[in-house]
Amino acid sequence: MSLLKSLSDNDEIAHYEEALARYLDLELDAERFTALRLQQGVYGQRQEGVNMVRIKLPGGRLDPARLAAIAEVAEKHVPQQVAHITTRQDIQLHHVPLAETGAVLHRLAEDGVTTREACGNTIRNITACPLAGVCPREHTDVTKHLDGAVAHFLRNPLNQQMPRKFKISFSGCEADCAQGLIHDLGIVATRRGERSGFTVLAGGGLGHKPHEAITVAEFIEEKDLLPAMEAVITLHNKYSDRTKRAKSRIKFLVDRFGEAGFIERFNEEFARTRAALADKPVPQGEWRAAARGPVPGPGAPRVFFAQKQAGLHVLPIAAPLGQLKSTQLAGLAALLGEFGLNDVRTTQDQNLIVLNVPAAQISALTARLAELGLRTPQAGDNVVACPGSSTCRLGITTSMHVAPKLSGGRHDLRIRVSGCHNGCAQPESGDIGIYGEGKRQHGKLIPHYQMYFGGDGTSACGAIALKGPSIPAARIEQAIQRVQKTYDEEHVEGERFFGWAQRQGADRFQSLLADLTQVSRFELAKLARDHGDAADFRVVSLGGGECASATDVAIGRAFFDAAHERAYREAFTFQRKVEDAAACAEAQLKLVGEGLAGFLGGGKVKELDDIAAVLRGLTFAETLGERLGRIAETLFGLVDSSEDEAKQVFAEIDQWIVDAAALCQARDPQLDLRGALPAQAPAARKAELATA
Repeated sequence: MSLLKSLSDNDEIAHYEEALARYLDLELDAERFTALRLQQGVYGQRQEGVNMVRIKLPGGRLDPARLAAIAEVAEKHVPQQVAHITTRQDIQLHHVPLAETGAVLHRLAEDGVTTREACGNTIRNITACPLAGVCPREHTDVTKHLDGAVAHFLRNPLNQQMPRKFKISFSGCEADCAQGLIHDLGIVATRRGERSGFTVLAGGGLGHKPHEAITVAEFIEEKDLLPAMEAVITLHNKYSDRTKRAKSRIKFLVDRFGEAGFIERFNEEFARTRAALADKPVPQGEWRAAARGPVPGPGAPRVFFAQKQAGLHVLPIAAPLGQLKSTQLAGLAALLGEFGLNDVRTTQDQNLIVLNVPAAQISALTARLAELGLRTPQAGDNVVACPGSSTCRLGITTSMHVAPKLSGGRHDLRIRVSGCHNGCAQPESGDIGIYGEGKRQHGKLIPHYQMYFGGDGTSACGAIALKGPSIPAARIEQAIQRVQKTYDEEHVEGERFFGWAQRQGADRFQSLLADLTQVSRFELAKLARDHGDAADFRVVSLGGGECASATDVAIGRAFFDAAHERAYREAFTFQRKVEDAAACAEAQLKLVGEGLAGFLGGGKVKELDDIAAVLRGLTFAETLGERLGRIAETLFGLVDSSEDEAKQVFAEIDQWIVDAAALCQARDPQLDLRGALPAQAPAARKAELATA
């Protein structure tokens, strides 16, 4: 199993603990601490004083040691001693006391597990087909490409302060089991004759206004994978809306530019990223001729699956609604160690799979799993649910209470249950998906579930589900059973629910369930309570969730964007492309200079001469303005200079940026620029600049 040795960083955890102590001592503003907390995967809950810790698992990959580490922190720091698998192949721990979050991060780091960038406006956990490396149909094991992407983008300045979160998936063949259709960026391995490479999808997403991804590149070579990914991410960072967070996902950028316009901008950015990253090591996989075999479909196999490695099998383990006890996790870790198995993965359908199980061990391993209360998935239990209003600040309905009452029936339909329209359970990609909402009937607020039918997130032959009616929560079981019965009676032999539902059309489901949408005054009392609640339904205002709440500090963003340009500048310098490097250096100065002028109250200015003039007019920034003017003059004549002369100017620029940062931090001591400043520059002259 390919698994990055360690994604953790003890220094940044120590930095987090220091900030936590300052926050608890009322020395750090709540919104600044929230931004840092989210960066470290610590998310606020409905309940005060406790948090959800999201563990980032690229491709869902674990081994016994990391499984044991998660079990240990769940036992010690989670009152319920339960861990929750998500549809993004993460593992979440709920109700962790805020004061204990640092200890959780440290323990996970001991086994190389990180929570960094599992929350916030950054690249979230990168998902992959859980059968990567073992599926007979795959063109290549995309694990190596995923690892390369994780190593490149984790802690990358480009994605530290993006407009909104960004989700990526990797699939090893055109079956696209990782569901690139519903991701911001989907990478699908493909072949063109003797050539091997990838199809690049962008702009997919669920939640508010679901959007199917478009194909921005039918085929790119393996060497161009990271540049293509960075091009799409750069478009998001540059152009997505930073003011209206409800419209800041990249899917809205596709709508804004139009498909052709978006692809045109992608190609322009791709040319630049390909040039800048030309010397970066290329993640390389072993490509092969794909064999015929079953298509697991969205999620993962639910039965024993024969691997491409002769004699070895994948063993699926059901985790009802993604919930596993710490004792089960610890027991599983020990059991895998005993059987010599070291590859276990979380899946997008909230289950686990164990890989490389010899046929001779299946029976014994299954029996031992039963002793832990674990079994293989059963027909009907393909039900996925987000935590909903049990812990999430955005949750409207009690999704974790209604989900256990639902079943996919004998056809094992994929049921997806979300507690609000944000769709963390991916309802628009399920056979039957529902999300919670409140609707006022006869002056009374009644819990409802908006229904979706016939979704499939795979790009090869999938589609966003058809929108159905909104049904009172008390009737949702009846509604799902009626749809299942109709499918059972009407579908053609061998026809999937997806095909049947898409053939029916949305109007059919509206008419089929029309009577269940009607609410009379006499029924209000029995419809007014949500599942599991003892009181009438109400929507509690908690000030919104934290999915998009990381503070976007403009001056901080300027320094991070400049750091990204600096990386390109250094790459072009290494390639002896002085003109390109100088353009990046100019971009650095403009980004920081424009941000600095605005931060200091000098208004909006974009050109270096104007920025320098503004700074010279401020007593405490006069020196910075004079230096910027001199650097700008030198920079404009740099095209014909030698490489050594260029490097000297670039060093002056780095020092200027460090000094500009010192001025900003002197005026705003809580400004956190960790990871944004040039590493080579000498220490800033803070005392000289802190005169404001």
